[in-house]
Amino acid sequence: MKAWYATVLGMASVFEFPMAAWLTNDRANHRMALTAIPHLAEDPDKHNHARLHHQAFEFASFEDLNATYVRLRDEGIVPRACLDHVMTFSYDYADPDFNYVELQSDNFGDREASKKWMHESTEFAQNPIGAFVDPDRVARAFAEGTPFSEIRRRVWETDDFHPDELPDMGGPEPQPGDPPLPVKW
Repeated sequence: MKAWYATVLGMASVFEFPMAAWLTNDRANHRMALTAIPHLAEDPDKHNHARLHHQAFEFASFEDLNATYVRLRDEGIVPRACLDHVMTFSYDYADPDFNYVELQSDNFGDREASKKWMHESTEFAQNPIGAFVDPDRVARAFAEGTPFSEIRRRVWETDDFHPDELPDMGGPEPQPGDPPLPVKW
């Protein structure tokens, strides 16, 4: 876990002892604590159980998010799903214990406006998931000079950046009668 978070988020250990490690990637004394308390059992079916879905870490720009995606991809760490949520462009990774970590950039460029849109928008209420994107197609287009604004427009108006298959986010298979996933596909 320490190595994964060091690679993905640049976390370094501030202090550790056999049962815990405190990690940070900035000047804070810690941003995360990892524990290995004796006698706790692993949940072999954790993918199918209710749990915290994710923690989100924001990048200053899409350029930074995309550069991190390319770096991690080249190290063999790939996201489970990538989405344009409208207010953010988000890449969801699963750590070795299947805890989700969302790496994102704010599409509004203004956190207050982004939060207000999320809270008040009927568009978000109708589709809180957003549109799935293929991160390789996005990275390739961006590397070829396509502006991020054009990529986003095409996410919503074309199929250019959609993945070939719906990502597997873990959890049980949908059952007949389950509500449909509110997402642009």
